[in-house]
Amino acid sequence: MDVLARNNVRLTGRADGPPMVFAHGFGCDQGMWRFVAPEFEDTHHVALFDHVGAGGSDVAAFDAARYSSLDGYAADVVQILDALALGPVTFVGHSVSSMIGLLAAKQRPELFDRLVLVGPSPRYIDDHGYRGGFTQVEIDELLETMEDNYLGWSAHVAPVIMGNPGRPELGEELTDSFCRMDPAIARTFARTTFLSDNRADLPAVATPSLVVQCRDDVIAPIEVGTYVHEHLPSSEMVVLDAIGHCPNLSAPAALVDAMKAYLPA
Repeated sequence: MDVLARNNVRLTGRADGPPMVFAHGFGCDQGMWRFVAPEFEDTHHVALFDHVGAGGSDVAAFDAARYSSLDGYAADVVQILDALALGPVTFVGHSVSSMIGLLAAKQRPELFDRLVLVGPSPRYIDDHGYRGGFTQVEIDELLETMEDNYLGWSAHVAPVIMGNPGRPELGEELTDSFCRMDPAIARTFARTTFLSDNRADLPAVATPSLVVQCRDDVIAPIEVGTYVHEHLPSSEMVVLDAIGHCPNLSAPAALVDAMKAYLPA
């Protein structure tokens, strides 16, 4: 299989620049980076891709068994980087793709120079001494509602994830993105995402990392970002003065500024 076609990989920017790879979150596609990625094209060789089942990826390549774990998505990232042969990359992951990038870096650390983790969460469900943001009952109800009425669930949940009620067009865009995804694939990805627990993987990743946290995020509260920062050996953390879980759409300038302040000049 052509890995680059499977994941709809698109290259932009300077061919001789340091490589930077952007990975989107659940229910999204590479278009969610359209306000961020171009800001690095003058200096970097930029790669964008869609997870299998999203955007312009090869939907026929979706395998429910492979993608029942985030390790399946991490294996895709490794395959993409091997196919591109760009050298160690700066990997920018949003939401669940933060953990996907971490798992890939744990597997093949030589492929990664730095990680930028936007809204990361190693576990969404509260646990003893850990706040993930949701109770087990809330996640069970979320997944059950997805099973019963995915389109209705998308219309209700996407604006909550986005935040910024004063800018309803943002919530509408995320809703539309969710609704474009095949419901069966979306349900599998959601279960894989919201039932994951990657806390034990954090200390094993030595790749320098930037944790980007929004000050008000219903999906990944600030306690989660702090936990990730405290358990990643070589991490820094920045809190954006932004609301919601998608600063790549709602506060792209602030996100770009944070990334440029962190990355080498």
